[in-house]
Amino acid sequence: MDKKENLCIITDYDLYLFGEGNHLRIYEKLGSHLVEINGIRGVHFALWAPNAEEVSLIGSFNDWNPSTHKMNPLGSSGIWTIFVPDLSEGELYKYQIKSRINGEIRIKSDPYGFYFEERPKTATIVYDINKYRWNDSDWMEARRKTDPLKRPMNIYEVHLGSWMRKPDGSFHNYRELAELLIPYVKEMGYTHIELLPVTEHPLDESWGYQCTGYYAPTSRYGRPEDFMYFVDSCHQAGLGVIMDWVPAHFPKDDFSLRVFDGTCLYEHEDPRKGEHKDWGTLIFNYGRNEVRNFLISSAFFWLDRYHIDGLRVDAVASMLYLDYSKKEGEWVPNQYGGRENLEAIDFIKKLNEVLHLYFPGAVTIAEESTAWPGVSRPTYVGGLGFTFKWNMGWMHDTLEYFQKDPIFRKYHHSNLTFSLLYAFSENFVLALSHDEVVHGKRSLLEKMPGDRWQKFANLRLLYGLMFGYPGKKHLFMGGEFGQINEWDSKGQLQWELLEDEMHRKLRDYVRDLNRIYLSEPALYEKDFEHEGFEWIDFSDVEESIISFIRRANNNENFLVFVFNFTPVPRHTYLVGVPEPGFYREILNSDSELYGGSNVGNLGGVEAIPNPIHNRPFSINIALPPLGMLIFKKGVGGSV
Repeated sequence: MDKKENLCIITDYDLYLFGEGNHLRIYEKLGSHLVEINGIRGVHFALWAPNAEEVSLIGSFNDWNPSTHKMNPLGSSGIWTIFVPDLSEGELYKYQIKSRINGEIRIKSDPYGFYFEERPKTATIVYDINKYRWNDSDWMEARRKTDPLKRPMNIYEVHLGSWMRKPDGSFHNYRELAELLIPYVKEMGYTHIELLPVTEHPLDESWGYQCTGYYAPTSRYGRPEDFMYFVDSCHQAGLGVIMDWVPAHFPKDDFSLRVFDGTCLYEHEDPRKGEHKDWGTLIFNYGRNEVRNFLISSAFFWLDRYHIDGLRVDAVASMLYLDYSKKEGEWVPNQYGGRENLEAIDFIKKLNEVLHLYFPGAVTIAEESTAWPGVSRPTYVGGLGFTFKWNMGWMHDTLEYFQKDPIFRKYHHSNLTFSLLYAFSENFVLALSHDEVVHGKRSLLEKMPGDRWQKFANLRLLYGLMFGYPGKKHLFMGGEFGQINEWDSKGQLQWELLEDEMHRKLRDYVRDLNRIYLSEPALYEKDFEHEGFEWIDFSDVEESIISFIRRANNNENFLVFVFNFTPVPRHTYLVGVPEPGFYREILNSDSELYGGSNVGNLGGVEAIPNPIHNRPFSINIALPPLGMLIFKKGVGGSV
């Protein structure tokens, strides 16, 4: 080796693994790293640009002069490196790449950068992400031993830039958000915070879904260690952190991945395979080893270095299908003539295998909107390997039903019941996400029909149905107190609404619903087993009433749910139950505590030996208008 090769931290084994697509920690070698080589401190830079004729490191330390620091190719690997002595943290840099194909010169940020200038600037910053000292060892050890399928998961979805802002309209930083958001989420009874993408992105209006920094938390809200502090604080408070992660596409910004070394390196050259015209974005070339490595290593990185508890993978359907949102002639079939993206499928399976192997207890969640089979089934039985899948069918049918005037709901009763036909085909998350409260869809409260009182009653009923049905739970911020306006990322939530009694009482209801969820194993232990759910009656179409039982592992622990989807109270309504005894009313969505009319059962009812609904006993109840009741056999309550 010559002297230049001696000043390199990349080994032949690193090159071999990267070429194979199997270097899970390639972020420790590519990008910029503060190191000591041969007793000399400085920064080692490494870049993958196989079609470059020449690569220069330019930055604040050399007046952005491309002739000062020419990088050296590592054989035929396509990787270029340079070690710059005496360089320190905080220096700005980019790469100037001259293509050997056409001689064009491009200035690029570092795809493996850990920290970037705040938008609209785009330079990468030399940064040491190893200096933070974590305090969440108890959480991480407990997570490793946890089966997430058997545990409660109640997700509060948050966009950090618009949850709450400072009085002057500016963003809170990660540490300030930790002090404000975590106590609120904990008090409300959630188990997890899900963050819309915090990976670096240039455009606020993309909400993070057009990512340019796959290894960097956005500098909008602070430094890398500030984000680590946020995650650490969540863990110490007993909250998990899920991140939206976007491998389905990337933006066309010239400073980023597009035509990186003068060629379509990260994307397909053929626009029929490499472009999402609807989104104005490019599609990764999942069949290229180094690109697949880039993405899988990114996912690994967030769980490894930032202790993230799970990734929600955006737009999975767009990855699975070559003809996704494309017309005839705009896509290319696979080698067998089909529409399935075989390379993307292979990538997804490997991604899930790697993350579940190295991070037991962590989760992956697919936003997948089609009937693709086995999305949340292990790869060894032919599935894609995700832990969970968003139940888009349930969401669509349920919201469509709730937007109907109650007079007409009896004609759409199947919207309530159809999802139970496939409820156990996947490990579902019931998600009422940000996608449902933007782009003219109206807020959840404003989707509800009727006068003001009925809107709130309907929304309480919707949330009760979500918590009663099998599946993990997910609600976008603002839904808990009845945000009136559509979500607007350019401002903050309508916190002033909490000055109104109805909005405060709705928030109290969601808090109490969450607490019941956490305290009742019947609501989560058998989420994905047929034995955990039993219909009592789904045939009362005329009155728009349904009832069912949820059971815990021991089967003796069960809850009875009854729903009335009309504004007409039903007195002396009989509901079949499996056992004799006293059935305590542990939650009534119509309680005056929550803004309701207070039609209820004075704490509970005694079962009588009057068979109905194929049950040996029944309870005779007062069923409130647009109301939900939860009964638990025996004494003692949950709230």
